[in-house]
Amino acid sequence: MPRQGRIIVRGIVQGVGFRPFVYAKAHELGISGTVKNLGSEVEINASGDQFEDFVAAISRGPPLARIDSVQVSDFTQPIKEGFTILPSASGALTGMIPPDVAICDSCIADIFHNGGRYEGYWATSCTNCGPRYSIINELPYDRERTSMSVFLMCPACATEYHDPGSRRHHAQTIACALCGPELALFDARGRRVDCCDPVKETAELLDAGRIVGVQGVGGFHIACIEESADELKRRLGRTEQPFAVMVRPDEIGKIACVSDEEYSLLQSPVHPIVVLAKRDPTAHAAISNLHTIGCMLPYTGLHHLVFSRLAHPLLIMTSANMPGYPMITDIDHAMAKLTRDVDFFLTHNRTIVNRCDDSVVRDGYIIRLSRGIAPKRTAIDLGTRCILGVGPELNANATLYRDGFAITSPHVGNVRNPATLDYLKETVARLRRLLGAHFEIVAHDLHPRFLSTRFAQELAEEANVERVPVQHHRAHIAATTTEPCIGIAIDGVGYGDDGTVWGGEIFCGQVPDLKRVAHLEPVAMPGGDLATRFPERMLYGILPEPDILDLLASRGLSEVEVGVLKKQVATGFNVAMTSSTGRVLDAASALLFICRERTYDGEPAMKLESAAAGGKPGLWDLVFSRRGDAETLSSRALMEAALARLQEAPVGDRRAVQDIAASFQYNLARGIAHLAINAAQKNGMKTVALSGGVAYNHMIRETICREITEASLTCLISRDEPLGDGCVSFGQCVYAGILLRQRA
Repeated sequence: MPRQGRIIVRGIVQGVGFRPFVYAKAHELGISGTVKNLGSEVEINASGDQFEDFVAAISRGPPLARIDSVQVSDFTQPIKEGFTILPSASGALTGMIPPDVAICDSCIADIFHNGGRYEGYWATSCTNCGPRYSIINELPYDRERTSMSVFLMCPACATEYHDPGSRRHHAQTIACALCGPELALFDARGRRVDCCDPVKETAELLDAGRIVGVQGVGGFHIACIEESADELKRRLGRTEQPFAVMVRPDEIGKIACVSDEEYSLLQSPVHPIVVLAKRDPTAHAAISNLHTIGCMLPYTGLHHLVFSRLAHPLLIMTSANMPGYPMITDIDHAMAKLTRDVDFFLTHNRTIVNRCDDSVVRDGYIIRLSRGIAPKRTAIDLGTRCILGVGPELNANATLYRDGFAITSPHVGNVRNPATLDYLKETVARLRRLLGAHFEIVAHDLHPRFLSTRFAQELAEEANVERVPVQHHRAHIAATTTEPCIGIAIDGVGYGDDGTVWGGEIFCGQVPDLKRVAHLEPVAMPGGDLATRFPERMLYGILPEPDILDLLASRGLSEVEVGVLKKQVATGFNVAMTSSTGRVLDAASALLFICRERTYDGEPAMKLESAAAGGKPGLWDLVFSRRGDAETLSSRALMEAALARLQEAPVGDRRAVQDIAASFQYNLARGIAHLAINAAQKNGMKTVALSGGVAYNHMIRETICREITEASLTCLISRDEPLGDGCVSFGQCVYAGILLRQRA
């Protein structure tokens, strides 16, 4: 029975308290030896009678660790009595730093312990909680390679840091009020507010209705009480967009319906924003005019301290950046951008190295992959070549595959913005540096004019490597499964093989051989992107009839505008053709006078869903036809059915509108499901994979799943990757890796 050996542990073993964990287990089992970081691996030389038990214990690791492999080899050199944590050394970069996690219950207790060393200290953390990715510069993960390096530990913190019996043993973020990062409060002009307690002062300002920019773990939020919501919307120019709120744990059930699973997620180390159904759909309208509201619990010491002084039960807590743009991370930038939007700034002097927005989850499905979840590490065999996926245009991120693992970055944003493109470039450079990776393949979207595609071209030319274009919706399916399936991809828009705009697609096959076998019928998008902003254009593109022109004229469109729209559709000038599910939902929203102009991504369809939540769906006839080898569902027929019922309803009948909205969604989902079921039966498939941003719509997703299940098929939806475009960079890597393996 071996009593001595060298143990190499690979995986996410940096920033998770792995070395203190090993040290504690060694003392518990009477093991002598050493442990040290080697790049992103851990090397342990150990000796003792309970060596096998020791190996078994460290193979499980501490809670935040993710162990890929534990390799034990002979080690014959003498080992001194006792166990020591050695200084880190450079080595292989096979793992990844874990995401930032919420403050743990023990640290919260420390903050509110009267007379304790951490009483009232906002940046309290330990080996089990706190910032990780947001503060790391380089690996191995040690204090000197983080933004905590400038804060020299006081004697008391140093004692805990070196104490094997402390949960702050080798906690790289250890700090207290004597030696750690400090808070400061500034007014909108950048003048420091002279106060002895910035947290208390901030809480009083918030209670008084003032709007405060708050620097958090991964960037700035804008905070205010509910009564200030309208003023904040006015300042930001976001009069319609819903805000997320941070709520006291004992208050969240009063404003939203929370299942046990959702409450567990809210309290998990991730502490994401969870989109919940309002208890009263009409309540909190200034925060969200939808039937849902995004809620999160306090997840840092600073949040807990603010709420302990706050009279109000919730705070609006929205990202300070413009939608689609990168998070604001430093006070100078915040003051330059937000001076007219906020009254005060609560900031700190710990540098945010890597920005990170809040993750968002709905019904257990990831909407935004970010704090607490990303960087996300997925085990998958895509071959021996290193692959970079640069993502789509909207809601982008990046994924880097190497040696059996794909690492997906936190949410980046909309890469049509130059500032966000720069952030994507920074993110790719950071992934390459932290992983020590040299990519050999660059996978990107098929659209030739996307800025992400141009970035991929630049990277490939610079590194002299191959580019692999991946059609947007095939990337969605590749991110969901690599097994043979019928793939449903329903979203806004994506560049298709034929140069038209896709978005309601049914595929058959196995990645990368996914044949388009069905889709929504192509309809006109008058003005291209203009039809995305003004969904009434989309409505006329689907139903180019006099009744629709009369309807639009009655809503205020001038005779000239109506004439231009009519001529545009008739001649096909500046008209794109699309099979997009999202655009069909937009048009239905416009028809029912729910949303006439999109002011944020997904607004018309989201408002349609909210209206439908109060309605009762009816069964409508579905119209199918064939275009070449593909079966199509007529969205025109659905829109005609909706128009007929609207014309029959009394003017201003809200319930009729709700029923029509519910019926439209329900029957569209039935039609999409039937396309997939027909394709499955024709091709002998047993599994249907569903992806795309439209699948976040509860009624549409559940209707599709129910129809598929009732047809004795398996419906597969990923809970590991976003259903929206946040999965595309990962799907690009998967698609490219399997394609290249087939070619070899």
